[in-house]
Amino acid sequence: MVATPPFSVTWDYRCPFARNAHEHILDGLAGGADWDVTFVPFFLNETHVEEGGAPSWEDPAHIPDLLSLEAGVVVRDRFPEHFPKVHRSLFSTRHDDGGDLRDRVIVRNALARAGVDADAVLAEVDAGWPRKVARAEHERMVEDLDVFGVPTFIVGDRAVFTRLMTRPQGDGETARATIDRIIRLMDAHPELNEFKHTRLTR
Repeated sequence: MVATPPFSVTWDYRCPFARNAHEHILDGLAGGADWDVTFVPFFLNETHVEEGGAPSWEDPAHIPDLLSLEAGVVVRDRFPEHFPKVHRSLFSTRHDDGGDLRDRVIVRNALARAGVDADAVLAEVDAGWPRKVARAEHERMVEDLDVFGVPTFIVGDRAVFTRLMTRPQGDGETARATIDRIIRLMDAHPELNEFKHTRLTR
């Protein structure tokens, strides 16, 4: 069996398709997949800024939308052992519980239920560096690979925006097969630019 090459994947906790893809990744890893995966923050607000408009990173109206993304960056970089549970918790808070990720109390609760020190994470958010990190990584994806959304899978110099319609429901084997299929398709068929069903099957 050919090993899965290292890959990266973008996230913004507000996107339901990002939730689906990242649950597959998390369940695959929990099920023993030996992937070398890098999680890359991507701020969807920035993709809707009109030409010449103020960057969303600097616009006070958009700053509250950054809170969960910044928290995810803190945990990824400062508390990596907690990242899988925090990542899942923040997605679940938004898409299963209907929580408002602009609300500091809700984000704090999502962090705490994942077992990380929520106060320590939020203190790092307040320090300002997570926004700089998120912005730098987002802008690198846009400038180098023309990334426009989440979830985008990146292998080498290839980037593919992908929508998965299903969740793995804790099935590690299904999750691993699903992600491996995406990566193999990217690697083996670069000529395939778009493949989209005209009807949903459910």
